[in-house]
Amino acid sequence: MSERDWDAELRKIDAEMAKSAGRPPTAPTPSASAPVSVPSGGAGFPVASPATTNVGVYARLLLAVAIGVGIIFWPYANRCGLGLAGYLGAVGIVVISGAWSAVWTFRHRAARAHVLSLLLVLWGLVLAGLDVLPRIGYAIPTAEHPATWSCS
Repeated sequence: MSERDWDAELRKIDAEMAKSAGRPPTAPTPSASAPVSVPSGGAGFPVASPATTNVGVYARLLLAVAIGVGIIFWPYANRCGLGLAGYLGAVGIVVISGAWSAVWTFRHRAARAHVLSLLLVLWGLVLAGLDVLPRIGYAIPTAEHPATWSCS
């Protein structure tokens, strides 16, 4: 088995790719013997850039919580028909906003906020399940959650 200089081979490939893209070749990357130092935020994760703040993260979370709490006070009939479709759409927004804030809280390593975001996703899924499961035959229908989708 012959020994190849893989760094040289990769530099050739990079140069060929740069020629085909019309760009000048980039400077050689540091070799494996010279590790690159990345500031660590604990557990080996890199630190978030100083330009990002947690204000945006908590603003997203606050908006998602407001939507999740506001759905409790849904003012329209939602037993069947268009009212049900609107309500399920709003419940979908609760799930999406919880997932949206969960992604941002995870990226910014905000553990408690991330748990709250995941609870919002769960809350939305529970609300959706209360109306969808009796209609698909999986749960027992009640007067508040009948087995029909339409009002006829």
